[in-house]
Amino acid sequence: METLRLTGESLSIADVVRVATDPSIHIELAEASWTACDLSRGTIEAILAAGEPVYGVNTGFGDLARLRVADDRLTELQRNLILSHAVGVGRPFSDEIVRATLLLRLNALAKGYSGVSRKLLEHLLALLNHNVLPIIPEQGSLGASGDLAPLAHMSLVLLGQGVARVKGKTVTGLEALDAAGLIPLDLSPKEGLALINGTPVMTALACFSVARSLNLLKSATITAALSTEALRGTDAAFCEELQSVRPHRGQREIARYLRTLVADSEVIRSHRHCDKVQDPYSIRCIPQVHGACLDTWEHCARVVQIEVNSATDNPLVIGQKVLSGGNFHGEPIGMVMDFLAIALCELGSISERRIARLMDSKLSNLPPFLTKESGLNSGMMITHYTAASLVMENRIMSHPATVDSLPTSADQEDHVSMATTAARKTFQIMVNLTNILALELLNATHGLEFLKPLKCGTGSESAWRLVRDSVPILEADRLMTADIEHARDLIQSGQMVTEVEAACGLPRSDILKW
Repeated sequence: METLRLTGESLSIADVVRVATDPSIHIELAEASWTACDLSRGTIEAILAAGEPVYGVNTGFGDLARLRVADDRLTELQRNLILSHAVGVGRPFSDEIVRATLLLRLNALAKGYSGVSRKLLEHLLALLNHNVLPIIPEQGSLGASGDLAPLAHMSLVLLGQGVARVKGKTVTGLEALDAAGLIPLDLSPKEGLALINGTPVMTALACFSVARSLNLLKSATITAALSTEALRGTDAAFCEELQSVRPHRGQREIARYLRTLVADSEVIRSHRHCDKVQDPYSIRCIPQVHGACLDTWEHCARVVQIEVNSATDNPLVIGQKVLSGGNFHGEPIGMVMDFLAIALCELGSISERRIARLMDSKLSNLPPFLTKESGLNSGMMITHYTAASLVMENRIMSHPATVDSLPTSADQEDHVSMATTAARKTFQIMVNLTNILALELLNATHGLEFLKPLKCGTGSESAWRLVRDSVPILEADRLMTADIEHARDLIQSGQMVTEVEAACGLPRSDILKW
């Protein structure tokens, strides 16, 4: 059995995705983390013994922070916090996002700045290691003070409340605890707040977005290479000389990837001396557009990686002091999720333009709508409609969530991040982009049929063969549902990227490999 030991300092985005998708991985806390947590818990207890008021420990919450709570009701205060904040709505998050959320909350607490007891940490570890997954509604987080509502639903199960998934079944909180060998937890002062005041839900979503969107960026570049060849484009705009005088890293890397994909292309070589002066932007500017998206992705990945190992609670126990601040505010995650959403939207937008050109015989010099008997057959015509509708959906959703804020808690919490909303809509944009790229993949590979027996480049020929193995040539109109599903699966599973890069001899650590 593989074991992952949390320190609060060394968790990677890859670790988060791996643990979230593989329940067999056993999670432990490093001994130094147990010690650090004991020390911060001792500080909380010392402050309580001295009778000092501390936000959320012996006071109310939000605008109620000015109200002191009696010492004999502090456990009740923490329990009430969880119960009152569990007001999320909507469909539940997937099991993978819930596992990632539990892992990230544990990792943040393992840093030793939250003042929680060993018992709370042991309960969270047991839920994760027994794959007992609280049911968490998707909607309700403002992204400040962190993911309050969804994390309250996560925490309900620790109290024997709420509902959870165990072995695929929905059970009560008490049944869930029993499955993990636990009894309901009596929260000590500060612990309810430590559970819900942070960013693990938005960060869980962000980890998956970062991990999956790189595959989409590569897939978009492969489909773009196929379209370039089907449209009889030139690879001249991909040359290193052009990129070197505008040396954005992303642009140079995408151009290099494209050169690798179309290397030794008979299609490109066949029209190298034709009378076409230059290609349209959707072909000529692939390095610039996809490259900017790669630069955006790398920035997003850096920010998310920092957040994975951050203390996002409030207040935080640092040394002998308890400091109130705003580390729970989701703005860093919200802004990069909005940024990533824009990049993914752009990948779909330029893909749709290439599909449009493949449809138009006046622009493509291919049969109208890529069918031999146009008129009798509509061919690929309506695939463009679907792609266009998805692009428009993505454009609507790419409006930045972080520019909107509504004050809450009687104006005490007067600027919120909406980061979880930003991360959630980025997920849907990824789904739409996958389908757009699947449609381009089908159209480009069908377009290439009319150029046979000329072969494509090393990488694009590999992609063409992969598609043709599961999608027959479109000789006449037929139901294309299965075709679209096959193309989408090739992209979504990562199979296309893996096989194309292998065919090109690219090592796993090479360009665009996360």
